[in-house]
Amino acid sequence: MDRRSFLGRLGLAAAGAAVLPSVASCADGGFTDCPALDNVKESYQSDLLVVGGGPAGVCAAVAAARKGLKVLLIDNGNCLGGMGTKGLVGPFMTCYDAKGERQIIRGLFEEIVDRLIKEGGAIHPSKIRHTTEFTAWITEGHDHCTPFDPEILKKVYDRLCAEAGVKVLFHANFVGPIMKGDSIRGAVLLTPSGLEAARARMVIDATGDGTVAYRAGAPCVFGDPENGRVQPASLFFRINNVDTDRLIADVVPHLPEFRRVNGVSYRCLHWRVAQAEAAGEWDLARKSVNIWRSVEKDQWVINCTRIHGVDATDAENLTAAEVEGRRQVEELLNFFHKYGPGCEKATLMGTGSTMGIRESRHVHGDFVLPVQDLIDGIIPEDNILLSANSIDVHGAMGGPAGGLYMPIQKDMYGIPYR
Repeated sequence: MDRRSFLGRLGLAAAGAAVLPSVASCADGGFTDCPALDNVKESYQSDLLVVGGGPAGVCAAVAAARKGLKVLLIDNGNCLGGMGTKGLVGPFMTCYDAKGERQIIRGLFEEIVDRLIKEGGAIHPSKIRHTTEFTAWITEGHDHCTPFDPEILKKVYDRLCAEAGVKVLFHANFVGPIMKGDSIRGAVLLTPSGLEAARARMVIDATGDGTVAYRAGAPCVFGDPENGRVQPASLFFRINNVDTDRLIADVVPHLPEFRRVNGVSYRCLHWRVAQAEAAGEWDLARKSVNIWRSVEKDQWVINCTRIHGVDATDAENLTAAEVEGRRQVEELLNFFHKYGPGCEKATLMGTGSTMGIRESRHVHGDFVLPVQDLIDGIIPEDNILLSANSIDVHGAMGGPAGGLYMPIQKDMYGIPYR
């Protein structure tokens, strides 16, 4: 079956009885000597199964439930939000056009932000301008970001799903698809209750790694199609007890020095990084620090670690990356204590409970959006959303060194439904 036929039929055929495969058939080898793997309990039946509880999964589930579908949303963690909660990745990037004049991303995103603000968990993007402490003093592509509190975001997602009637199941690991011919009719899950079958008329893959599509046989490519390389991963962390006024006072006089040299970014605290390097107390790849002020004045989000060659689809590789990420966090915390004005007494609030992955598998769809369409600001007839984010492929040094950065030439571009 070709790619178009597969994706065209994926989850769209008429509902009917599907043959539940033994879990052994989901793996390359047999497990006839392990009876436990044959005990799959029939547990869930829904119109739609969404695998992955990040922002995409939450919004897909809520939108479907509001249309009257019976929805099951599963996640392998203990909360919704994905990278924004478990990964501590923040802030939300711009929802405005390239000129920073008009908000173009609304819908459920705006509803989530409004709920966050009501609970004291966000600052509205209209109040956030580029080249400030809320954007790590970055200018390009960082106008009207949305700082948020990840703990409050967890609660907002919980309530959003509950109000829409979405059934949420945490601690549910996707094992393999239940297939009827070439159509996915659900999934086998591993939960604390054991192996369970979740049947559905349709399945949405919101795993981030294309796990459902890949295991169902959809064509995928890992990383760069030419060399298999992936963008570096990052482990985010948060600090508090920062004298923010002192930190800002140290940064602002150096803003005219912010620059890129051969693709290497010299931005926030690059002069302090140079001091640490000279003292032999800095061995990270980056030459500056991305540090973002959060909702509370003394709290900051740090995006500075860089772990290369991370295969998010390989457990041992990902384990090593998590350990290396925490090592880098410790080094960075020591740096802030010694070289960061106002950070001498900063405390570690926490590291992401999962690695921030920028790239792993890419699922090959029927249509691949051309890069030039984004740059030229093409808005197709079958447009489903607008965006103004630049093309930003991260390289080794924290910017586009070894990567790619291309700002768009128009106010915005569209993404087609096709």
